[in-house]
Amino acid sequence: MAATGHGFLSPTGVEIAFLLVGIATFGAAVLTVTTKQLVHAALWLVVALGGLAVEYLLLTAEFIAWVQVLIYVGSVVVLLLFGLMLTKAPIGRSPDADSGNRPVALAVAVAAAGVLVWVVVDAFRTTWIELDKGVQGSTAVSGESLFRHWVLPFEALSVLLLAALVGAIVLSRKSGHDSGPGAGLAKETR
Repeated sequence: MAATGHGFLSPTGVEIAFLLVGIATFGAAVLTVTTKQLVHAALWLVVALGGLAVEYLLLTAEFIAWVQVLIYVGSVVVLLLFGLMLTKAPIGRSPDADSGNRPVALAVAVAAAGVLVWVVVDAFRTTWIELDKGVQGSTAVSGESLFRHWVLPFEALSVLLLAALVGAIVLSRKSGHDSGPGAGLAKETR
C-alpha cells in the first residue's frame, strides 16, 4: 500500500526542497513589506520573486519559471527601481514609510492568508501532480491558456507599467523652479 500511494509523512526530495524554498520565499516576502528602506524592499522582492520561479521549476513548469524570471524579476523590479531613482524617493530609512496601521494590516494579511490557504487546500485536497509527465507546465498548455484567456489582462498591465514609467519620468523632471531651456522665455512673457 505504501509503494502505490502517496503518503503525507513520506515526502520526497522534491517536496522537501519545495517546502524549504517556500519558507525562504515567505521570509523574503515578509522582509519586503517590513523593511523601512525602499531599495532594500525592492531587493527583497527580487529574492521573493526568484523563489517563486524556483517553486515553478520544482513543479516542472519550466516555461512559467522563465517567464517569472524575465517578466517579474527582470522587468517589474527594474521598473520599480527606476521609479524609485527617478522620483527621488528617500534611499535610506524613511519615517514616512510607516503609517502606524501595522496591527490592522497584520490582521488583514493573516485573514487573507488564512482564506487563501483554506481555498487552495479545499480545491486541491485530493489532487496529486505527477512530476514524471511534465504536461501541466509545458509551453503548449501554458501558451494556449495565456493567449486564449489572459491576453487582455497582460496587455492592460503592460500599458499600466508604461504609464507608471512615463509618470515617474514626468515627476522627476518637475522641480520647484523652472530651469529648463524655455524657462527664460516663460519669464519674459509674464
